Amino acid sequence: MLVKTRAIVLHSLPYSENSLIVTLFTESSGRISCMVNSARGGKSGNKSSVLQPLFILEIEFYQKKTRDLQRMKEVRLLYPYHSIPFQVVKSAQVLFLAEVLYKLIREEEANPGIYAFLENALLFLDNMAKGTANFHLWFLVHLTEWAGIYPLLEEDKSGWFDLKKGTISQQEPLHPYYMDRETTALFCEIAGMSIGETGNLSLNQANRNQLTAKLLEYYHLHFENMGNFRSLAVLHEVFQS
Repeated sequence: MLVKTRAIVLHSLPYSENSLIVTLFTESSGRISCMVNSARGGKSGNKSSVLQPLFILEIEFYQKKTRDLQRMKEVRLLYPYHSIPFQVVKSAQVLFLAEVLYKLIREEEANPGIYAFLENALLFLDNMAKGTANFHLWFLVHLTEWAGIYPLLEEDKSGWFDLKKGTISQQEPLHPYYMDRETTALFCEIAGMSIGETGNLSLNQANRNQLTAKLLEYYHLHFENMGNFRSLAVLHEVFQS
């Protein structure tokens, strides 16, 4: 069956001399992997240039439910980014978040809600002029809702966020999986923010790195096989420069 859908690139892997295996999150079919032939050669029509992390595409592919690897027919860039490929902070964040989503999203069924969340957030990032350095924090916090692990935040947010329970404890947990009170307060502040308010955050590098580490720890505790994130080192290096 030939399927036409919007799609977001999660990962690509070279295959043979001029082909790619591309993993995408699609609006119609959830996560899929596609073989893209002639993607890297001289006659490729520059397909590889649009198959970059978190680029938003319109694709046509031959879907066969019994196959793990689908075959791509057509691919085109749906929304050309104006700033993400050219601004180092934004491109580093996109590389990092693509790795997170590649390891997190496993469902092979349509989920229009999460697809809309991803697409809208990426388009907003592309147009952001203020608060760019905080985007990945907002994204990881609000992605918890779509991942099914959105925290239960009580009115009293002055305690310690328990990463195992997903709640705020008024006593410091006896296990090591929690946020300190300062990080908990920041986490709660971002959870209550719209994407357009991230520019109001004033964070130093230590605050940003600490919250990023604890958010990743939260995901690790609730999802198996997340592993290490190689792009995290790139993100830290960019913020240090």
